[in-house]
Amino acid sequence: MNNRLCQMFGIEAPIFAFSHCRDVVVEVSKAGGLGVLGMARAHADRVEEDLRWIDAHVGGKPYGVDILMPSTYEDVAQVDIDALPPEHVAFVQRVLDDAGIPRLPLEQADAAARELLKGLHITPRESLQMLEACFRHPIKLIVNALGSPPKALVDRAHALGIKVGALAGKTEHALKHKAAGCDLVVAVGTEAAGHTGNISSMVLWPRIVDAVAPLPVLGGGGVGRGRQMAAALALGCEGVWCGSIWLKTVQSELTPEIRTKLLKAGGDDAVLTKTVTGKQCRTLRNAFTDAWSRPGAPKTLPAPLQNMLWWAHGRTRVERAHVANAEAFLTYPVGQLVGDMNEESSVRQVVLDMLVELSESKERLDRMLG
Repeated sequence: MNNRLCQMFGIEAPIFAFSHCRDVVVEVSKAGGLGVLGMARAHADRVEEDLRWIDAHVGGKPYGVDILMPSTYEDVAQVDIDALPPEHVAFVQRVLDDAGIPRLPLEQADAAARELLKGLHITPRESLQMLEACFRHPIKLIVNALGSPPKALVDRAHALGIKVGALAGKTEHALKHKAAGCDLVVAVGTEAAGHTGNISSMVLWPRIVDAVAPLPVLGGGGVGRGRQMAAALALGCEGVWCGSIWLKTVQSELTPEIRTKLLKAGGDDAVLTKTVTGKQCRTLRNAFTDAWSRPGAPKTLPAPLQNMLWWAHGRTRVERAHVANAEAFLTYPVGQLVGDMNEESSVRQVVLDMLVELSESKERLDRMLG
C-alpha cells in the first residue's frame, strides 16, 4: 500500500490490533498488521513474561504496547481493599446474594483479590515500571490510552526509535497529543469498547484528521470489516485501530462461557456505563450493570476504586459470578460491533476478510465514480 503507516512500521496493511491477549498480538503482526498488547490488567512481572513470549513467537515482526498513563488517578496501592465504602460493598454483596451466586471461601477470595490488585495499580508510577520492562524489548510503538503521554516518555521512546501515539475521543485531546510530540493519533469513536467518549466515528475521524494534519490518524470505534476500513481511509485516516473484533477469534483470551454470550449478543447489548471502572466504559450488558441503573443504587466510585469494588474486593467481587459461570453476570468490554460478531473465526481469517472486502469496496467505488 502507498501508506505512511505501512512505511513507518514496515507492515503490509495498516490494521492495528489492540488486544490483552499476546496470541492475538502475534497473529496480527504475522498476518501483516501490527499487534498492540494492552497492559491495563498487568503488572511489571506479567508484562515481562508476555513480551518475552511475543519476542519468541512473532518472527521478528513489529508490535507495540498500549498503556494507561492518566493525568488523574488515585493510587490504589495506598488504599486498603477492606476500606471501601460499606454501602457500596453491601450493595454488591446484596446483588450477588439475591442472584444466588455462591460466595468464595474467604481465604481463596482474599488471595485472588490481592493478586488482581497488582494489575489495578495504573498510576504514572506503576505505568513507568511496566514501561521499563517494555524498553528491554524490540517494541515499535507505545500508545497511551488515557491522556497525552509525558514529554519525558516521548523523548525516551524516540531516542530508542519507538513511535508514540495516543487515543483521542475529542479534537482537543488530539491537539494535546500532537503538542506532546506524538507520531500518530488514534481517533476513537463512541462505538468502541472500553473507555470511550460520546462522538461517533463518522463525525470524529475527519474532524481529528483535519485538526492534527499532517500527523497520520488511525480510525477506531466500530471497525471490524473491510467496508469500515474503507470508510476510515475515505474519511482521511491512514489506517484502523481494532479491538472488539479479535474477541471472536479462537486465539482471544475469553473464556468459552463469555465468548458464547458475546456471540449471541446484539448491538444494543454493548452499553456505556461507569460501573466497571468509574470512568465511562462500553461493556457487554449484564445483571450487574443493570443493577446499578436501578433506583436506589449507590453512585459509582471514582476510578480506580470502582474497579476494585468490581473485581478485587475479596468477599463481594463479581469474580464470584465468574467462578460460578453465572451467565447473567458475565461481561467483557466490547463495542457496538458485537452485534455483527456471531461466529467464531481466527485472527488470520479476520485480517484476510478485511483486506478482501476493502479491495471489493475500492472496486465498487471505482465503478461508481468512473
